[in-house]
Amino acid sequence: MKFVRVFLCAAVCAHVIGAFGQTSPGDLVVDVPFAFSANGKKLPAGHYIISQKIDMIRIVNHDKVGLFVPTMLAFRTRVDGSKLEFHRYGDQYFLAAVWITGSKSGKELFPSSAELEAKARHAEMEMAVVRPAQ
Repeated sequence: MKFVRVFLCAAVCAHVIGAFGQTSPGDLVVDVPFAFSANGKKLPAGHYIISQKIDMIRIVNHDKVGLFVPTMLAFRTRVDGSKLEFHRYGDQYFLAAVWITGSKSGKELFPSSAELEAKARHAEMEMAVVRPAQ
């Protein structure tokens, strides 16, 4: 029984260390509760690590499957917390922007052809926000 507890503790520690080992300062770790698209690629709901690069972001899930997405620099008038902004058309979500706490600048994604098509079909776009776990 003691061996099982030690093994379980070691497995949990390895998982936690692995998750933190993938992140760097400034990365966002978020649980997105819905499927979404980024740069034309559909991603399932789940746990993601978002890393900002100079002119792109990197999105990686818990299976270490991810993609690089080209972005443009964006500015906001008021410094707010870290968040992911999504555009929602009907039941489709598209990642639109990434913001980091303490910064007025962020990363805005170029709309994909799928988002432009969804925008043409639906008259109204709703904004959805996902904040990182604290």
